[in-house]
Parts: sequence; structure tokens; C-alpha cells
Amino acid sequence: MVEAMQGAGVVVTGAGGGIGAALARRFAAEGARVVVNDLDADKVKAVADEIGGIAVAGDASAIVAEARDALGGTVDVYCANAGVGSGGSEAADESVWALAWDVNVMAHVRAAHALLPDWLERGGGRFVSTVSAAGLLTMIGAAPYSVTKHGAYAFAEWLSLTYRHRGVKVHAICPQGVRTDMLEATGSAGDLVLQPTAIEPEAVADALMKGIEEDRFLVLPHPEVAAYYQARAADPDRWMTNMNHLQQKWETAK
Repeated sequence: MVEAMQGAGVVVTGAGGGIGAALARRFAAEGARVVVNDLDADKVKAVADEIGGIAVAGDASAIVAEARDALGGTVDVYCANAGVGSGGSEAADESVWALAWDVNVMAHVRAAHALLPDWLERGGGRFVSTVSAAGLLTMIGAAPYSVTKHGAYAFAEWLSLTYRHRGVKVHAICPQGVRTDMLEATGSAGDLVLQPTAIEPEAVADALMKGIEEDRFLVLPHPEVAAYYQARAADPDRWMTNMNHLQQKWETAK
């Protein structure tokens, strides 16, 4: 058991299924009081009923106040998990880019803006950002997703370096493939890059709990991502050449 989670007030967005539902279940199992959020009210209710949580349906960008009230006035942990896996290139419609920015980045910014005054006043709070390995590396065939996940990672990093001395803890979860509906929607690019090493959502929840216990910012459910990230930083041109070979393999297979 993660002692810090017992009795904690936790909010998990995008928790109607996939990683979010797995996180909600795990927090509840650790003894936390959990608000389950998703746009789909039926899915929210089902997960909340299963874990003895509180259902708060709606846009993740605007539920902090309602979730705080539902938890009796205090949010201890906020999991910014809701996301969209927008594929496409630079030619993707601007509405696709706008939605990716809004959900994958700005929802995190809005939540932090609503949470930080209370956290800074009481000297504690925990912000969990579900980013993706695409936020550290990139993903072929998915420019809006890759770019905005880089933004989500950058914002989590900024939060951590800015407020850690004031008691705010931040965790950025960066998995590769996870067996969810979002993975299925990645099509042939996901089949090539993500499916071979895909893990279950519960493994992501396990990795987060270990990251919380060890007080680590970067949570890597796929440990090999650390080596990829180091290789990318050490020799960017070699990294991009290798990724371009992967791109060509995908184009040939399509």
C-alpha cells in the first residue's frame, strides 16, 4: 500500500476506460477517495459505482471546482489523464490541431491554474500528467498528437521545477503502447510501432504507484524508453535518421 494515498482526495480525468479507469481503480484500492471524470456520463457512473467513487461527468477542463466540492473541499491528487490521439500530418485540419491542443495541453494548464492557489497555500498537492512516450520521443503518422504531448510534458516539467520547493509534486507518465481503444485507433502506425510491446492499463497504474513511492517525476511503464530518450538527446541526427527509416517502413507497408 502507498501510505500517502490512504484517505487522499483524488481526481482522475478521462477515467471512463483505459488508463484512466485503471488509475481510478488503483487509487481506490490504495484507500483514496476518488472522483471519476469523463465526458461519457454512463461510463463515469459505471467506474465510480465499481470502486465506490464519485462520478463527475463533463469536460476535464472545467471540473476542478465540482470535484473539489465532491471531495469535501480538498483535492490532494489530480490526474490529468484525458487525452485525444489525433493522427495526421501538418495538413490535418486546424480543428484537429485545436482539439489536440485544448485537451492534451490546455486542459492541464486550466486544471493547474485552478488547483495551485490552494496547494501553494497549504504547501502540498500532487499533479499527475498522462503524457506518452510520444512526448519524449515522437510518433510517426501523428503530428498533432506528438506535438501536443511534447507540450504536455513541457508543462509538467515546468510545474515541477517551479513549485517543487513549495510542496507540489508532479509526475509525468510516459508509456508507449497501452492496450486501450486509443491504441486500436492508431491503425497501421500503431501496429508497427506500439502493438509489439503494448502493456495493459493496470501496468501503467502499477508504474505510477511506484513512482509516487519513490517520489520520481518521470514515470516510465516501458523502462526501455529511458534508453531511447538518452539516445535521442545524445545524437539527434542519428535518432531522426533511424525514425525516418521507421517512417519509410510504414509508408512501404501501407
